[in-house]
Amino acid sequence: MAFVNLKDIRVSYDGKTDVLKNLRLSIEKGELVSLLGPSGCGKTTTLRVIAGLIQANEGRFVVDENDLTQVPVHKRNFGMVFQSYALFPHLTIKENVGFGLKLRKENKVTIEKKVRDMLEVTGLEDFADRYPKQLSGGQRQRVALARALIIEPKLLLLDEPLSNLDAKLRITMRMEIKRIQRSLGITTIFVTHDQEECFSISDKVAVMNKGVIEQFDTPEEIYNNPKTEFVARFIGFENFIGLKHEKDNLYVASNGTRFQTNRLDAGEKLKGTIRPDNISIKKNFPASDNILSGEILVRTFLGKSYQYEMATAVGNLIVNDESLTLYHSGEQVQLYLDPTKIILV
Repeated sequence: MAFVNLKDIRVSYDGKTDVLKNLRLSIEKGELVSLLGPSGCGKTTTLRVIAGLIQANEGRFVVDENDLTQVPVHKRNFGMVFQSYALFPHLTIKENVGFGLKLRKENKVTIEKKVRDMLEVTGLEDFADRYPKQLSGGQRQRVALARALIIEPKLLLLDEPLSNLDAKLRITMRMEIKRIQRSLGITTIFVTHDQEECFSISDKVAVMNKGVIEQFDTPEEIYNNPKTEFVARFIGFENFIGLKHEKDNLYVASNGTRFQTNRLDAGEKLKGTIRPDNISIKKNFPASDNILSGEILVRTFLGKSYQYEMATAVGNLIVNDESLTLYHSGEQVQLYLDPTKIILV
């Protein structure tokens, strides 16, 4: 049995509209799992159900074979880090980190040792006697993380903890979180809307949409094999072509263009999707399947490549091309869609 289990969780704030719809999620001990999706998809609600801040209308929540569905938040022994650091400005860093242990009335010697060890783990040993206002944003975020970890929680819950940091610091901090999580082996649930952040840090990712998990898998599998159109669009696929299955791995578009793929799907009608980088552009290709004629609408310079928006018989497509050949608006060209890169959703 998995270490964490959400079983058929349903949440409705108004009794009419479900924010979470019979949600199921299983997490193994020591994994870092991210909940990924746009605003309003239910990821933060899921985290709050896990934390005990929201009571689900239906379903069960089990950790280490213990049913915590009705257990109040203060008895769950989870560490939580939110967007705001929520540090006490009048306490030093070591006092902030040790606050949870003090509430538990642990003896002073034990608190001092645990705080010292945790400050070392999080690289804050030189800031123990400073106050939060004397630290940078990244340092304050580490203090919040240290305070959550020092109570030795069964679960670490992170709700968009890096959203208040600048881009460079976010990269540094996500690597720091991953390092600390790996070194302590703590089961962690991380909420984010940032795909790159999520994929770089996670063992597994749950992509959420309108209260359900559309795909739960490794970052690599989701990136290479999205299962639904929503997941594909969310992780950066821009080109979608309506297809009808003809036989084996042959599919036909609405204009009669034949597409060979390396994928098989039992569905009669579906969509094929391909990334802009996996489409080749030339004036003419030798006759074969997977070729579309099109007209260039817009050319955009991206630095190492040019991006073209193309009008074709199956709809507008986006193509990224790194060749030295330049094509101009209104020019007629052909596109070749790599059959090994076409995903069926």
